[in-house]
Amino acid sequence: MKITQMSVFIENTEGRLFELCDILGKNNINIKALTLAESPEFGIVRLVVDKAENAVEIVKKHGFIASLAQIAAVEVADDPGGLAAVLKVLSENKINIEYMYGFVEKASDKALMVFKFEDIDKAIEVLCANSIPVVAKETISCAKKRI
Repeated sequence: MKITQMSVFIENTEGRLFELCDILGKNNINIKALTLAESPEFGIVRLVVDKAENAVEIVKKHGFIASLAQIAAVEVADDPGGLAAVLKVLSENKINIEYMYGFVEKASDKALMVFKFEDIDKAIEVLCANSIPVVAKETISCAKKRI
């Protein structure tokens, strides 16, 4: 139930994000989720794509610095307090969240949140033990492309 995320270090210059996304598109790699953390000079783009291992090789060949990490996509009730309920379970079980972001696709009537945990195996165990659905990689890879 782990999902592979690609992180790309980019210069904070005009057109650089376009260049990254254009390379992925031209290589038939579909972006499922994306977040950008920036500073005045550099940024880190975190992406969930359908072919992460291929994507990281391709962008490295084009001069980007890229790496892979394991994350979890978690179903969260799409109503007030839904995220707080999940965070409460994680907090009570002393699960450290390194970062998180919202997910573009919806696998159901629930919202999806991407989490990077300090200990992903323990986090998934706690989530499942508390009946909080963790989305399978296949669900992300096979989701219909929306416009």
